[in-house]
Amino acid sequence: MTIGAGAGLTQSFTDVAKHDFGLAGYGSFDYNFTPFLSLGFEGQMGEINGGDVYNDPYNRQFINRYKAFNLNGKVSLGALIDYGRTGFANAIKGLYVGAGAGVVMNKMRFIVRERPDDASGYIFPGLDSSKDLLIPLNLGINFNFMNKYGYHKYGININYQSNITLGEGLDGYDDSPTKFKNGYPDVYNYFSIGLRYHFGSLGLSTKTLY
Repeated sequence: MTIGAGAGLTQSFTDVAKHDFGLAGYGSFDYNFTPFLSLGFEGQMGEINGGDVYNDPYNRQFINRYKAFNLNGKVSLGALIDYGRTGFANAIKGLYVGAGAGVVMNKMRFIVRERPDDASGYIFPGLDSSKDLLIPLNLGINFNFMNKYGYHKYGININYQSNITLGEGLDGYDDSPTKFKNGYPDVYNYFSIGLRYHFGSLGLSTKTLY
């Protein structure tokens, strides 16, 4: 089993024109069925930002103080290659891909609902608080370090996660009947670096983890 924690940057890709960055942290728990196959739970908390009240074509801007939780499976390259043959293969055996499902809880800390210079009084529709289902897609690598007893207890994780949401709550705008609707799902990406600690038994495998 493995627990981990870290932090990184989010980037929004929503209905607003500017895709901005925010900060977020995470915690995780993974069960390793084998050294290269795992199922885990992850929680995130931070900000997803986008738009610009002055430079956006419609003066829209939002700051989403979000929480997200997901279950995800990962398979590493070590399950597919003979990593004992070369030093390079051994170095990249922790490279993995993964996917899962989860939920994101959106809460707008700041959002522009009305254009500053619009005399029509149009209010951008949407919710300040909402929940959306999400599909996380992961690409990353684990580097693990041996302790003085010859076991790999500690590690570093570098991960790039793209989260596809099934809803319109990520940016707080839901202009479905209007010209502002772009027809694409809201997405946020999360690049993170974290520390990992391995403990317990090795699940269905008797091999040493990495």
